[in-house]
Amino acid sequence: MRSLLFLFFFIPPVLFGQSLGNQLITQDVAVHHTERSGFTDKKVNSVVLEKDSPVAILESVSYKWDGELWSSTSVNKTEIPRSYPLLPETAGPLLSLKEFKGVLFAGTKKGLFRFDKGTDQWQEVMPRDENYRWAPYNVAVLVVDSKERLWFGAEQGVGFLHDNQWTLFSGNEGLPYNNFTCATAGPDGIVWFGTTKGAIRYENDQFYYRFSLRWLPDDYVNAIAVQEDGTAWFATNRGLGQIIPRSMTFDEKARHFIRQTELRNQREGFISPNRLTEPYDTASFQHGISDNDGKYTSMYGAAHAYRYAITGDKEAKELAVRSFEACKWLVDITHEPGFPARVIIPADFPEPLADPEYSHKMNLRVQERDPFWKDINPRFVKSDDGKHLWKCDTSSDELAGHYFFYAIYYDLVAETEEEKEPVREVVADITDHLIRNGFFLRDHDGEPTRWGNFSPEFLESYQGWYQRGLNSMMMLSFLNVARHVTGDPKYDETAAMLRDKHNYHISAMHSKEFFPPKNVVPWDNNLCLMGMIGLIKYERDPELLIMYRESLEYSWLHISKQKNAFWDVLYAATAGYFNQLTREEFFKVEEVFPKAGKLTQIALDNFTEIPDLSNNIRETLEQIPLDLIGYEMDNTHRLDVLFDPIPGQRPHIGWHYDGYAVPIDERGHVRQDRDGFALHYREVGGVHSESEGTLFLLPYYMAKYYNLIK
Repeated sequence: MRSLLFLFFFIPPVLFGQSLGNQLITQDVAVHHTERSGFTDKKVNSVVLEKDSPVAILESVSYKWDGELWSSTSVNKTEIPRSYPLLPETAGPLLSLKEFKGVLFAGTKKGLFRFDKGTDQWQEVMPRDENYRWAPYNVAVLVVDSKERLWFGAEQGVGFLHDNQWTLFSGNEGLPYNNFTCATAGPDGIVWFGTTKGAIRYENDQFYYRFSLRWLPDDYVNAIAVQEDGTAWFATNRGLGQIIPRSMTFDEKARHFIRQTELRNQREGFISPNRLTEPYDTASFQHGISDNDGKYTSMYGAAHAYRYAITGDKEAKELAVRSFEACKWLVDITHEPGFPARVIIPADFPEPLADPEYSHKMNLRVQERDPFWKDINPRFVKSDDGKHLWKCDTSSDELAGHYFFYAIYYDLVAETEEEKEPVREVVADITDHLIRNGFFLRDHDGEPTRWGNFSPEFLESYQGWYQRGLNSMMMLSFLNVARHVTGDPKYDETAAMLRDKHNYHISAMHSKEFFPPKNVVPWDNNLCLMGMIGLIKYERDPELLIMYRESLEYSWLHISKQKNAFWDVLYAATAGYFNQLTREEFFKVEEVFPKAGKLTQIALDNFTEIPDLSNNIRETLEQIPLDLIGYEMDNTHRLDVLFDPIPGQRPHIGWHYDGYAVPIDERGHVRQDRDGFALHYREVGGVHSESEGTLFLLPYYMAKYYNLIK
């Protein structure tokens, strides 16, 4: 077991993660059988099972699946007429029919009816439970599940009859949609409902919504068949869908994302989303670049630093070291010591670069809506040796990633003086650049970058006021990290000057904007919480620590309902460290804020209880799909979401019936720096891009390290 020197890393790595990593979880894996895969894009009317193998039925042909290939045969259109007692005229057209425990149930346009043996007429059924009493209409589906429950699906919702008791579900109980087309039972009490907008699975008292191209070839589902192993087949208007429940452990899921990232999201040590020349086809990938290669590489390196601290795995250290060297290269290549580039690419990089977009004329157009937009050319600057191009106009996102990673790398990976010295060097270079240039990133044009200004003059001005809290906090965090890594007291002195003369510590208490909505951007949550971990972890003044802890709470409460595993882990780890200091009596109540009476004790008492986020973290890590392509998903039609009524709120913002964001595998994004409440979203690049696996790896290894998942 490796010993860890700093207090923050207080849990022995050998104690956590062994049972967690080996726990089995089930991953839904979607396969589309369409023209692209040798099937058809035509409407599939039905799908049935023959000896547990699917048969897809079209208008004039059927296809049988042998596990690898489809073979066609003609369709026998002979239909056996259904025999049932004549329904009353008031019932309307028959939509569904099912026998259940000797009783015949009929779903019609205008109701649900039953016909008991020994009677001579239909009786209308009005299901009732403790919440609802329905006279259902448009009862399109009836099905009996493996637990001997009769289900119906109607315009009001769905319900089941068990032991003569009804249980009913509407949007308030999590039902996402109600325009039903079919229903099928699977093993272990699972029921699948087909709708005109996707498929819904009921399992273990929860509804799971599978819609959009992430899950199905088309949202109009005509029929469903479920195999013995739980694999579901969906006849849609544009081919056949398949969802396979794949069992794996958390560690196997992590290995999946490491392999994916190494193969398709890594170039010259840098990590970024890739580009797909063919939509949805990961085999057509080309290495991409982003504005935030430095941050994404830092986060990937941090994931492997935590992995190394837990396991001592040689590969984990190698990948952390490679990430560190790539990030340091971003700093070493530029025009001035300490200025980190956004991106480095070979001079002959095949992807079209952004410079043609950022012409002088275009920059002037952007300045009409953003007067601080930089009219700078070139944005890709040639390196001194002419072999590479580096992108300028670096933002605070990059700095947040760099400092977050360097501190973790220094504490968990760099074990010898030889390994620690380059970390000290790069952290000092970046921090000295900021100090030397008046606390902003000075670009190659001599001016501050658009989003890299931490100077008092800017933050105390009208144009910088809405960045004041976040950037003040981040600057103090950078200085704390610099002092910790280098040991140089000048960084403490600089932080003291910013506090004494410009009240950076006061501004830092409001480190996250939450109103008005136009100022609320989700990636600032990353910057805020990544900065907080360094700010609090390396602060030694008890009064400042209490102030920063107030800021952490204030910031996290605003995003606590998004079920974002990364944000939840950052908060829980940082708050847990603060509580450990409290337990160790670091805060001498009579000496901290002595003129404020009982303020210190009240503050400490307020932070004693940290919410247990383990279930939310685990749930999100389980539900992150294996497929990280940027599908568009529109949740605005759902019954189980509420729209945000806040004045000035962006359109299509809302939350799930349980008060949280909708599950991550039902959102239009899987990245963990996006707004979980965005109901209609398409990731940048859409189906022509695949995100990197860091969005699972970093919160997973952090959660294991800090023992945050039960």
